[in-house]
Amino acid sequence: MRKAIVEYNLSLFGIDNVVLEGSHALIKGSRGKYSIHLGSGVIHRQGGHQIQVLPVHSQSRGKLFLPFLDEDPKTAEIMSKIVLFAGDTKIKDPYILDQLQE
Repeated sequence: MRKAIVEYNLSLFGIDNVVLEGSHALIKGSRGKYSIHLGSGVIHRQGGHQIQVLPVHSQSRGKLFLPFLDEDPKTAEIMSKIVLFAGDTKIKDPYILDQLQE
């Protein structure tokens, strides 16, 4: 189900540098190639190490991202990571940027 949701949203968001293969989203970013597991949300730089990205859940602010498709917060987390790494030149977080330079 999550794969179908991601596939549907990719076209809605106009993201064309992501391919879904098995249980992974394969992303060709400007800073590198990434693999995000659709079950766990674990991110790996292809041919390299795991990238740590900690989600910040906004339970007190309500469901803002994908409540119309799936109420599972893990789906919203994974979709957010896909969007983030598909546009990796826009990443400003120094913790993530340090990991991308390793």
